[in-house]
Amino acid sequence: MKTLNKFCFFLLSLLPLQKVMAVDDSQVQVNEGDLGFKIPNLGEILTFVIRFFFVLAGLAALLYLLLGALSWITSGGNKENVEKARDKIQAAIVGMIVIVLVVALIWTLEQVVFKETLCFGISCPITIPSLLKPAP
Repeated sequence: MKTLNKFCFFLLSLLPLQKVMAVDDSQVQVNEGDLGFKIPNLGEILTFVIRFFFVLAGLAALLYLLLGALSWITSGGNKENVEKARDKIQAAIVGMIVIVLVVALIWTLEQVVFKETLCFGISCPITIPSLLKPAP
């Protein structure tokens, strides 16, 4: 862990920062205004990952649907090839339906069941209430 901290400090020392203060080997304080961007927290990173996963899954299903359509067009009337293409198209449509159902379920859990107190990253940023409690 100390090696990782030293490496991060080395990378930050390469940036033209004016307010970098090394408290000790395990802590580095950085003024976000000097960086030019906001440092994301864990909730924002998880939100990005979850949304990216659903976008990637939707694009994969769309690509598979297009491949099935292309296979159908290029089958040349061969019954086996037409059936394979039809299976690809059906699998892609089922995949899209599953993606939409999962997103709808997560949105319903966030908005209706938990009333935005616990979020999974679809309609609001991820919040984990047990981590937000102040330390005793």
